[in-house]
Amino acid sequence: MLFSSLLIGLREGLEAALVVSILVAFLVKTERRGVLRWVWLGVTAAVLLSIAIGAVLTYSTAQLSFEQQELLGGSLSIVAVGFVTAMIFWMRKASKTIAAELRGKMDSAIAVGPLAVLLLSFLAVGREGLETAVFFYATVESAQGGTTQPLIGFAIGIVIAVMIAYLLYRGAVRFNLGKFFTITGVLLVFVAAGVLAYGLHDLQESGFLPGLSTLAFDASNAVPETSWYGALLKGIFNYSQQTTVLQAIAWVAYVAIVLPLFLRRSAPKPVPVGTKE
Repeated sequence: MLFSSLLIGLREGLEAALVVSILVAFLVKTERRGVLRWVWLGVTAAVLLSIAIGAVLTYSTAQLSFEQQELLGGSLSIVAVGFVTAMIFWMRKASKTIAAELRGKMDSAIAVGPLAVLLLSFLAVGREGLETAVFFYATVESAQGGTTQPLIGFAIGIVIAVMIAYLLYRGAVRFNLGKFFTITGVLLVFVAAGVLAYGLHDLQESGFLPGLSTLAFDASNAVPETSWYGALLKGIFNYSQQTTVLQAIAWVAYVAIVLPLFLRRSAPKPVPVGTKE
């Protein structure tokens, strides 16, 4: 759980930190430092709301029955997979244009007023925070309690992300963001596939989906979850030693569809006839 949580925290944290650093650098370079306080208010509000949502999701389910907990956990796991899938594709597309877009939006927000600046900052960071909160809950559920690894992983990932963003802002390091987001995107495809499979298992345990006793394989003897290699696979990819047919089909289908789409390069635009390149 530590590695997958760290990866999500690093990826989401870096996106949010980059957004903030772009906005701050733009305001500093254009000599509009007076607006910075509204940016930081928006960022603080987004962070606090994200923490509150994560806490509510994580700790408010104790009063639910087992079936209700499994239904909620499975549903939110699938929502988290949707968030992560959208995130990796959006960042691949937006990584080259995000700075220009944010600067344009900030210019427009400043023209409207301080509250517009606060709202822009809140929404820019809040989206990442909401995704992180939902995925944090899904990770805690898949860890089946009794461990602080998801929290530690998220915290480490976010701290590293903030440090990288700060160093980029100060110009202390050169960082190939495109390559970074490609590598982490590939890893997150496998992490998301594991969360999807686990979420479906929760829905099966709740009785919402059938097939709980129909196993694709039982690797309890060959790769037990209690072994170090089983724990490693479970921590990174949500490996389950007893995997149902539905889980196995969903995992394979997700990776087989999403990974090639993510790695596919955009086709070059055709050159109109009669024009010179």
